[in-house]
Amino acid sequence: MTLSAAALAASTGAAAAVPPHAGADTGAGMRDRGFEDCPALSALPEGADPAKWRCEAMTATGQLTLGRADVPIDRPLAITFAEGTVDGEFRQVFGAMAATPLRVRGTPLSITPRYGGYSDFQSNDERRGELDLTFRISGPGVPPGCSIGSEPDPVHLVLMETDPPEVVTPDPLVVTFGVKDNRFAVPGTSGCGFLGPVLDKVLRLPSPAGANGIDLDARVTMRSYGEVG
Repeated sequence: MTLSAAALAASTGAAAAVPPHAGADTGAGMRDRGFEDCPALSALPEGADPAKWRCEAMTATGQLTLGRADVPIDRPLAITFAEGTVDGEFRQVFGAMAATPLRVRGTPLSITPRYGGYSDFQSNDERRGELDLTFRISGPGVPPGCSIGSEPDPVHLVLMETDPPEVVTPDPLVVTFGVKDNRFAVPGTSGCGFLGPVLDKVLRLPSPAGANGIDLDARVTMRSYGEVG
């Protein structure tokens, strides 16, 4: 049961634990790819029944604070993944994350959120999902590969519900909801060369837990793999 679907079935009790999993960022850099980045049928676990699996395509906007960086998420982030069961056990397969550069308010810098290699979109009584991110930095004189966080040391989000899921349409199933995290820590920059210490000072990084935040309004469209021709 995922970020979007969890509260729809809240009356059934807490969700069972799910093993964490990793995936890869496509680097697509697009705002909303719909179902284009759904994991292929061949990527589903062995024994998966397509009729019992679905793809979830989520877009989200909101606000992000990393240290001193104030970043409106005014162009949607897009995350796609698959979920279902195999022999009664809940499983997930990450598809892709796509985003466009977001301007850091009051600076010439932009950051692009990127998938950090870990996600768990099953919710429980304590959180609505977890996600690792890194943030590619771009701007005058900033070298390629410069980022906030890295794969070995990403920003780890534990997302809490702010607005319960609301069904927009039943067919296809479209759900909206709100999530946030204001308890995560942010590491310093990585891969920025001699600009690293300068950027860390300007952005006030690394930044301890409680000094950062993300607040998202999300929209998820779902499609059964049984509908894929």
